[in-house]
Amino acid sequence: MKGIILAGGNATRLRPLTKVTCKQLLPVYDRPMIYYPINTLVSSGIRDILIIVAPTYSGHFLNLLGSGKEFGANFSFAIQDSPRGLADAFIVGEDFIANDNVTMILGDNIFDQDFSKEIKSFKSGAMIFSKQVPDPERFGVVEFDKNHKVINIEEKPQKPKSNYCVVGLYAYDPRCVQYAKELKPSARGEIEITDLNNRYLRGGELKVNLFDGLWEDAGTFDSLIRVSNYMASKQNKLKK
Repeated sequence: MKGIILAGGNATRLRPLTKVTCKQLLPVYDRPMIYYPINTLVSSGIRDILIIVAPTYSGHFLNLLGSGKEFGANFSFAIQDSPRGLADAFIVGEDFIANDNVTMILGDNIFDQDFSKEIKSFKSGAMIFSKQVPDPERFGVVEFDKNHKVINIEEKPQKPKSNYCVVGLYAYDPRCVQYAKELKPSARGEIEITDLNNRYLRGGELKVNLFDGLWEDAGTFDSLIRVSNYMASKQNKLKK
């Protein structure tokens, strides 16, 4: 299993914080944001990690993270010239993925949850994670039938069919590269991870794991301060 951290984008919602740096390098309590997704992958047994960044701050990431030795991992870096959608990460990382399975985590998604069992047991198809949220319309939303079987995933629906959203952690077999290439851009001009997930779902090869641990999409001021306070409280408890 290889790992990808997608840390591109412009983070315009966090201006002026991101006027001179990028979102994934902002502090979350006592460390840069990107340390958290790195830890999620490394703690799940993934050591070979590709970090996809925007060109403007690529040198900042390299200076901060280096080879990955400090984290017990091996880092590679790739440039995403423009935010073409989450599924574009697999096209950018085609040579890195090769014939291996891959787990991708978004660089602004922070978890306090152990996913090692699920990731280490992954064999083929696709696996995503879902959590109940109060504002599912901001995310990809999982629709279930009356037997709680997943029947569809809808991207940022105005009228969500459940309050279970898809969080920014995904595992795929190597077919994800070809499937991503076959996706047509959405109205936003991006190739959507939701469309990739639905491709596997139609083939009966998508597994959805529900969880209730901490998850924050730290792309807003409120979520950024909320997760910083959470991590501060957790660290202070560990010190006692």
